[in-house]
Amino acid sequence: MPAGLSWPEAAAPALLALALLVTLCRHLWALRWSLSRDRASALPLPRGSMGWPFFGETLHWLLQGSRFHSSRRERYGNVFKTHLLGRPVVRVTGAENIRKILLGEHTLVSTQWPQSTQIILGSHTLLGSIGDLHRQRRKGIKARDMLHEFMEKAIQEKLQRNNPEDHSDALDFIINSAKEHGKEFTMQELKESAIELIFAAFFTTASASTSLILLLLKHPSVIEKIRQELMSHELYQQCERCPVGPCPDTLTAQSRDSEKPLLRPTAKDAHEDQSQPLCPTEEGSPQPHTLPEPTFPQSGPCAGPQLRAPSGQSCRCPSDISLEKLSRLRYLDCVIKEVLRVLPPVSGGYRTALQTFELDGYQIPKGWSVMYSIRDTHETAAVYQSPPGGFDPDRFGAARMEAAGRFHYIPFGGGARSCIGKELAQAILKLLAIELVSTARWELATPGYPAMQTVPIVHPVDDGLQLYFHPLQPGHGSEA
Repeated sequence: MPAGLSWPEAAAPALLALALLVTLCRHLWALRWSLSRDRASALPLPRGSMGWPFFGETLHWLLQGSRFHSSRRERYGNVFKTHLLGRPVVRVTGAENIRKILLGEHTLVSTQWPQSTQIILGSHTLLGSIGDLHRQRRKGIKARDMLHEFMEKAIQEKLQRNNPEDHSDALDFIINSAKEHGKEFTMQELKESAIELIFAAFFTTASASTSLILLLLKHPSVIEKIRQELMSHELYQQCERCPVGPCPDTLTAQSRDSEKPLLRPTAKDAHEDQSQPLCPTEEGSPQPHTLPEPTFPQSGPCAGPQLRAPSGQSCRCPSDISLEKLSRLRYLDCVIKEVLRVLPPVSGGYRTALQTFELDGYQIPKGWSVMYSIRDTHETAAVYQSPPGGFDPDRFGAARMEAAGRFHYIPFGGGARSCIGKELAQAILKLLAIELVSTARWELATPGYPAMQTVPIVHPVDDGLQLYFHPLQPGHGSEA
């Protein structure tokens, strides 16, 4: 240190030089990606920031959660560039933009998923079947191998059975459908296809079921409308005299004084967004409440098979529910659609640009990642006349035109890679709603609603969604 200079005076030039160096590095990093544009295209790159050298905006993304994308969309528009997890990314929102991406499968774009997804599911799944993928051994591979070990035993038993044409479960359909097209799956392909069904079908349906229960809890008037529709279709009947014995068609419930609530679905992982508050009420922060007891119409003795209930109590007469009857429940269909609009289980999808193409006046360079947002598109679609953030099943009713169009509502994706299980998922959600509104009322077991995390699927953070379920006692207006 030169004579006569204090430590602060000596440190100031060093800090200034460091700041200039960091600024220079950031400018060179931005220039590096500006030069990567396709010179054959006269269109500019999308607006946005590539962040800091090597890290990009990954740290901002992890810290800001869902606010990261919404804040940049407000600043740069529906198509903006960023740099996440070591790759240049174009984030896309809006029905017309997403339409071009989803219908451009195999020509403009190809599917792309995070490396963790590829490791767990494998390279032979429908989700990521674009050729040979290089797979590295990381955390999660041991769990997959354990599943494969048990799955291989089950597959061997099925392949050795005497009547291979029988369809008893999903694995049978996978095996036999391949044979119908003149193909024999390898053991590895069969195992990975089965694991894909477990991850893609079970967890997304469980996520949507949790969202359904939570949103119905927040909107008791919707429950009453569902009950009225069930009554009008004779799917919600009551009887007064039943044999003595326990009623098997009542949800097992815990009273308010129970130590543990009934429902606590949880899942923990984060790759894209962090927690976000779920659908606050008009007054601001959501407040817990219980669902009111419905008033049941009195009816005569059951003509058909009766449910057993304690002596002197009423019970519900079951009605056979077919797919044809489900299809006639128009309002319930609107409810399920609105649940999937407000809280789509999967928040978006990933693609890689196969060639440079135009989107909203910008060029998307070949090789860049494209991340399209399902949730943001649902929240910002101009077609929704009532507040997009509100819960309004009637927006999908015949009297409203908000449901017109195609790509502003994409909970199951679209194009060549739209979800093949969407009909089954919606049927499961309808049956769950019917069972719940017919047999129980439920309330929060916590002071407030949990925040919802959106990755890898929508789910409650921390301790999950904790509820008390109370079985209904038909005809008496009180809990059993």
